[in-house]
Amino acid sequence: MSGSPPGTATMDKPPFLRLEHVDRSFLDGARPNQAIRDLSLGISEGEFVSLVGPSGCGKSTLLRILQGLIVPTSGEVLYRDTLQQGVNPDMGMVFQGFALYPWLNVYQNVSLGLVARGDPPGVIDRKVAFYIDKVGLEGYEEAYPRELSGGMKQRVGLARALCIEPAILLMDEPFSNLDALTTLTLRDEVLMLWKDPEMSVRTIVMVTHIIEEAILMSDRVVVLARRPTHVVEEIPVNLPRPRDRRDPEFDRLSDRIFSLIS
Repeated sequence: MSGSPPGTATMDKPPFLRLEHVDRSFLDGARPNQAIRDLSLGISEGEFVSLVGPSGCGKSTLLRILQGLIVPTSGEVLYRDTLQQGVNPDMGMVFQGFALYPWLNVYQNVSLGLVARGDPPGVIDRKVAFYIDKVGLEGYEEAYPRELSGGMKQRVGLARALCIEPAILLMDEPFSNLDALTTLTLRDEVLMLWKDPEMSVRTIVMVTHIIEEAILMSDRVVVLARRPTHVVEEIPVNLPRPRDRRDPEFDRLSDRIFSLIS
């Protein structure tokens, strides 16, 4: 595993994932509806970056463009200085709504990416066991989604994303369907996994609508405008970890981001 230790990346490092002048429009009947306009953004290896902005501004669309699930109308996505074409296999996604198959058990849901990739059964068994243990689901391999709490379902989604051993983890409002206590726990666990030297993930890009969450977790917060969205400002978060909500700088950053969004 290569790359800088998590949290050491700065905005001065050359980005290894870049959006260059990206536009994206969708057809609304016969008329194009522009969701993203001339958006450029660089993400460095080892960074934890959060995307925040008004509801419906296109944050999730932007995340899917980064992964290659949606093709820009114009502009480019470059990964390691190469034009990205199709879905990037070096990225894993954690979805807001868990996105688990209800007829598959925990083991089968976690192994989906490896099975689709054609990995040998022995490799699949080893990796699934490793990542199920990493997210705290050991002993639940045979359980089905209907038997799990919301937090456990999201742990399955996290294990599934990590199991393909991506370099970049994309998270689309991953805690928004969880209760407050579970959210606090999972935030800490994600940060622990990001720092874990046994993990392949060195870079995380998270969409969130909670400003406090972005400041607590990120090295940098990217504030997006209303549709058609573009980058309003990129705000570095230079607070020491673990972060203290009572720090006056925390409040200053929160007020700054809120004023930009509103």
